[in-house]
Amino acid sequence: MKRYSIENIKNWREKPNRKPLVLSGARQVGKTWLLKEFGRAYFAKTAYINFDKSESAKALFEGDFDLRGILSGLQALCNTEITPKDTLIILDEIQLCPSALRSLKYWQEDAGEYFVASAGSLIGLSMIEGTGYPVGKTNFMTLYPMCFGEFLEATGDEKLADLLWAGDMRFISTFHETLKHRLKDYLFTGGMPAAVAAFAKSRSFAAAREEQMEILSDYDRDFAKHAPKTQVPRIRAVWRSLPSQLGKEDKRFVASNVESVGGNKMRSRDLKDPFEWLEAAGLAYRVWNVTKPNLPLDAYAGHIFKLFGVDVGLLGAQSRLDAKTVVEGNRIFTEFKGSLTEQFVQQELRAAAGICPFYWSKADSQAEVDFLAETSGAIVPIEAKAERNLRAKSLRTFMNQFSPSCAVRTSMAPWMIQDTLIDLPLYAIGRIVKEVLAISV
Repeated sequence: MKRYSIENIKNWREKPNRKPLVLSGARQVGKTWLLKEFGRAYFAKTAYINFDKSESAKALFEGDFDLRGILSGLQALCNTEITPKDTLIILDEIQLCPSALRSLKYWQEDAGEYFVASAGSLIGLSMIEGTGYPVGKTNFMTLYPMCFGEFLEATGDEKLADLLWAGDMRFISTFHETLKHRLKDYLFTGGMPAAVAAFAKSRSFAAAREEQMEILSDYDRDFAKHAPKTQVPRIRAVWRSLPSQLGKEDKRFVASNVESVGGNKMRSRDLKDPFEWLEAAGLAYRVWNVTKPNLPLDAYAGHIFKLFGVDVGLLGAQSRLDAKTVVEGNRIFTEFKGSLTEQFVQQELRAAAGICPFYWSKADSQAEVDFLAETSGAIVPIEAKAERNLRAKSLRTFMNQFSPSCAVRTSMAPWMIQDTLIDLPLYAIGRIVKEVLAISV
């Protein structure tokens, strides 16, 4: 498999003021594979430690953070001579060893010549629970599920992926029907590496679904294993409500629609901790509402939000989406009132474009734009639909009121530019930054 994030890690390697790397992300998105592949490709040696499997490794970091002693112990455990310029030290599942997490401060201050990369599925929890996360002493990155381009790479369409990310949209448009077909596959399979690998090997949606259900079971077990016991029922209730919340016409999250716990109807204040836990674990993302689309968007976020899952394939699995939906016209894009389409768009914005999206609605709720992207010094409104909406009333309302430099409609319609309005096919939404730059020049 090919992960585009390896380019970000290469950039980290070349930084003159490099700090220890912390690679975060939901469980099973491929963090361990990515770091090992990076070590194999760009270093002569890799010293790999997994704190989930080695009590001896945990013991190394207890005490006064004597890095010389720690290095000697790591060399013995890994049977590898660790030298500064050609060895990558990987500390995996680092959240299970809080003292190792705290030690990153000392690697940065006293041993900056070493390449130290760590990974963990629940590192975000360490940041909110006060377990000594070394704020300001690390370079932090998030790994998401495989984006559509990576899916194409993994399933045999490498040349198509190259065209999509590097080519001209006029040329890419000649492969429009092929890309539509492959996007249907992706919406069902999603981007979890195990599901993608199963589909790539067998071309079987059933094989991908089997992997997805196993991942969902693992996540459910994680709730009981890692979350505060008093919060587990509420976390499960919020997680299980995702498909129904996104399946509504109005996709804003409504606490009262969450299944009651202990016979008590849910209120927003009851769910504050579950929201934070799911986000810190990388399993859910809040897309906040803004009524004033000014820079920076997060300064204008209100209290209303949409809650999305980590992966479109897992959302389909939670919804019990039938595989035959994939081949029935454009039904997969409209299923559950377009929830899969919106999940895909926000996922691509994060994973492929590096954008944290918001959404806009008028105070009177008479108009709403699905997403706002802050990129290239501008705020870009994005309408996400299965089919092109030529009227696009809400988008037009936004454009008339705020006069953005450009706007995007993303659907299964072909690419086209009309003045400042870009029709960008769903399969190309990850290229939004390039498209906005092109029209702004």
